[in-house]
Amino acid sequence: MRLLITTALVSATALPALAADPELTVFDWAGFEEPSIFQAYIDKHGDSPTYAFYGDDDEAFQKIASGFKADVAHPCSQMVSKYRDAGLIEPWDTSKIPNFDKIDPQFLDSEVFKDDEGIWYIPTDWGATAIAYNPETVPAEDVSTLQVFVDPKYQGRTSLPDSSDDVWALGYLATGTTDWTNVTDEQFQAAADWLRQAHQNVAAYWADPSEQAQLMASGAVDIAWSWNDGVVYLQNDNYPVAFQRAPKEGSSTFFCGYINLKDGPGNEEKAYDFINAWLEPSAGKALLDTIGYGHTSTEAMATIAEEPAVKEGLSEVDAPILAQTPNDPAQREKQLAEFEKIKAGF
Repeated sequence: MRLLITTALVSATALPALAADPELTVFDWAGFEEPSIFQAYIDKHGDSPTYAFYGDDDEAFQKIASGFKADVAHPCSQMVSKYRDAGLIEPWDTSKIPNFDKIDPQFLDSEVFKDDEGIWYIPTDWGATAIAYNPETVPAEDVSTLQVFVDPKYQGRTSLPDSSDDVWALGYLATGTTDWTNVTDEQFQAAADWLRQAHQNVAAYWADPSEQAQLMASGAVDIAWSWNDGVVYLQNDNYPVAFQRAPKEGSSTFFCGYINLKDGPGNEEKAYDFINAWLEPSAGKALLDTIGYGHTSTEAMATIAEEPAVKEGLSEVDAPILAQTPNDPAQREKQLAEFEKIKAGF
């Protein structure tokens, strides 16, 4: 089976896993080291940046806060305020980013990303979190509802991400909450109670999409709460997989991008070359083909608008959507602590 990176590598300490251009270190999710996404950088400098990998956003933040050095990192939107509050990032100079104005404005619609001090975040990619399942073993009617994750019929046959944000998006949706920016204590408790039920069915919490794909391909699980990339990996291996983005309670969306880390050890101009390569229209097709995600650039998306993968995995759906936009940092920490209890069986 073709996997982009092993779980062991992802869970290892944050050391450069793919050493290349020593003047730029990118701290990133596994899979985004695919050269075609930033081909213009390679064309200019002759090599890929040096990559170090992490398995989830909170792990990445802790490592950088503890002193790990990189030039840029790739958090999802709800993490940016933590980096700002900790004084770990500095604004981008958008005069050095010619395609900055091609970014869809909806991805910058937050004072966390853009304020009087500057642009703190360059959104680059977005996707969905929904139900991946094996249609040969799971009837379509079973995945018409998120309650499939608590159905006793699938005990030991499901997998959830080891990601607090995605798991809480699932718990909130399953209990009728579609906006996590103003969650009440009652809504939080309802989601927590539901997630404890869902935990009873979980065979494993996947740490990265390649692990999720491996769990499904091995037959260990039939159903997963999945990002687009896990589905792409399975499709590329000719595994029977479907992606249900419109269960009656809904599904989730997220977007991620790059931050400019303070006191990065590399060449600052190469950091801009990297971002500019990412914002080339050609990056849209490369991102879709390798990861299954959409691009934040309207020009890049225009080049792939008719692609089947866009229509299947990124188009609008007739169901509620919980958008994983920045939410209250204190609420997020509360969710993270509760998730750790749930995983531990408490």
